[in-house]
Amino acid sequence: MNKLLLLLVCVSLLAQNESFSKSKKMLRDIYKGHQTTIYCDCKYNYKDKKNMIDKKSCGYIPRNKYTKKGKVNQRANRIEWEHLIPVENFGRQFSCWREGDEKCIKKNGKKYKGRKCCEKVNQKYRTMQADMHNLFPAVGELNGDRKNFRFDFVEASGGQYGECKFDVLFKQKRVRVKEDIRGVIARNYLYFNKQYGMKLSKQELNKYQSWNKLYPPNDWEIERNDKIGQKQGNLNEFIK
Repeated sequence: MNKLLLLLVCVSLLAQNESFSKSKKMLRDIYKGHQTTIYCDCKYNYKDKKNMIDKKSCGYIPRNKYTKKGKVNQRANRIEWEHLIPVENFGRQFSCWREGDEKCIKKNGKKYKGRKCCEKVNQKYRTMQADMHNLFPAVGELNGDRKNFRFDFVEASGGQYGECKFDVLFKQKRVRVKEDIRGVIARNYLYFNKQYGMKLSKQELNKYQSWNKLYPPNDWEIERNDKIGQKQGNLNEFIK
């Protein structure tokens, strides 16, 4: 296959990958044989609908076993596909997120904006939201607690979620993680910066370039990248 034809195939595949729900289905297949969460290394099983998370495998203890209404916190018992770069953090670069669009009008005549509007009107946004390179299995409670907080450059101490080294600094709107996934985070941010022109501060760019060198990809990260490339049509070139 010549380079031009290969490029056309990749562009075609990328154009089709605008559905977040389809991406999640494909990722379930990609992660077969490696069903482990990104932050805590918890093993999980989709077949166990009531409790997907093997908490003993990682020492995870929910921060909130029950919701404010007194019900069992179901997000502590399931995995969710976490946008490592939060949707809001890249969504804000689009006018449909900040200001809405003439096509984003409710029945009462009021304009809406944010995620719902961008999903409706912006193809590039939908592609970024569905990009599987940025999607990782995470314990639902951690995904919920993290919100759209950025990663802190200090390593997590743990204790907030049992043995899981994941700290949420709610007041500072920051999250701290274990050291061994710094490279994964760095390559993901560098990929979005190059692939989509997502802006990074000078401090962030320097830090992620440093982490990329200090924490090279392991076998699974390379395998994951290849599998996503086959389904999505492009690789994260920083994983090598």
